[in-house]
Amino acid sequence: MRWACILLPHLAMDGVLRGCAEPAAARVLISGPSQRRVLHAVNPAAAALGLKAGQSLVAAQALASGFDTHPFDPDAQAHWHQFLAAWAYRFSSQVSLQYAQALIIEIEHSLALFGPWPRFEARLRQELDALGFRHRIALAPNPVAARALANARDGWAVDEAGLATALAQLPVSRAGFGAASAAFARMGIRTVKQLQALPRDSINRRFAPGVLQQLDALLGARAFVLQPYQPPDVFELRIELGYDVETSQALLFPLRRLTSDLAAFLAGRDGSVQRFSLLLEHEDHPLTTIEIGLLAAERDPALLFEIARSRLEQAKIPAPVRQFGLHADQLPAFVPEYRELFDTRPQQNVPWEQLRERLRARLGDKAVQGLRSHADHRPEHAWRPETGAADPALANAARPGWLLRRPQPWPGASPELLSGPERIESGWWDGADVRRDYYRVGSRFGQHGWAWREVGGDGSFMLQGWFA
Repeated sequence: MRWACILLPHLAMDGVLRGCAEPAAARVLISGPSQRRVLHAVNPAAAALGLKAGQSLVAAQALASGFDTHPFDPDAQAHWHQFLAAWAYRFSSQVSLQYAQALIIEIEHSLALFGPWPRFEARLRQELDALGFRHRIALAPNPVAARALANARDGWAVDEAGLATALAQLPVSRAGFGAASAAFARMGIRTVKQLQALPRDSINRRFAPGVLQQLDALLGARAFVLQPYQPPDVFELRIELGYDVETSQALLFPLRRLTSDLAAFLAGRDGSVQRFSLLLEHEDHPLTTIEIGLLAAERDPALLFEIARSRLEQAKIPAPVRQFGLHADQLPAFVPEYRELFDTRPQQNVPWEQLRERLRARLGDKAVQGLRSHADHRPEHAWRPETGAADPALANAARPGWLLRRPQPWPGASPELLSGPERIESGWWDGADVRRDYYRVGSRFGQHGWAWREVGGDGSFMLQGWFA
């Protein structure tokens, strides 16, 4: 088996930057007690000012100005770790969060679907870049070695034959030995090869048992049990705006981030969404909830954003917004729509499903209606409008697609009878009873219509509708 490790060295900072309208500005994460605040992480712009992690906030403010501070939130970092695990789940059913700020993925069984490793790796990097997370990726025959190699070099990929050579030059400080690495440094041991040369009995006497266990796991001589990740059944994400937002236009940037994250989450679990909620939190006002329902389950990020944007622009914001969130708990399995092998639609056209959802979002839920069949033989009463998708039974009905509002006399000479009659006698219970013989008829122009005349009568035909 082959395992990939995706190391996320700037996970907490990248999570913060994703919610910022200007991520290129100098920003730092601060932690520690209020008496001595220290820099937990810095972004590249802050590093260019001379700031670095571990520096006290007082020293950083004396050294530079014009940088923004954000509190380091361990729960937010754990959230982004879980989010990326859900994203990685689309590539493999074996994903683990065993290591902090890293994802372990079994990729051997995914290569047949996603192609050879260089192509697979390029796709992982492209999607991580689009999501806004800096990363390092390494490949090895076991998860422990993959984690250690990712810690040492980005892009390192070794197979079973090259594992021993790669580990021989791996620094012990990056091989996952924890506190024992400092003792190795004092002994002059710099690489895993030098550590392997020591007698095992001596290592076992001088160090904790975990050292030999880690060494054997690196070499693949000891099984390493991973805790598998299971995607949750609920998606919930909130963005702290940091300032009062009074217009819906100012919420479009975080809205795009929320819907794109929802789409990535759905793709990871091979699911879709049919109903979700936008949550607007205010300082001195109750929570505002905007419910968004779709006629069919979707997961396209552009469509989700378009629908949510239309609903948000129509909603009234009663007070300034301090926090913006999205909640979705109806996540059915994704069923791809039927497509032709060669798409014949013009480039500027959109599928009917997307057009329908956009019209509903802009015009209202009741403005776009479908049809459903009704248990009545009379054509005037056989269909009912409904706010939803059309009844599939209507697609196979032997009825014209265009029914006239009221029957009209057949224009011109008597029509050509193509099929029929079909007798309909119904409606005695409501006083609107009919006794008609229906025919499929043809006009002299080649049109096909649906016409009737009274039972037993030889009078003129009445046109009920036209066939496509």
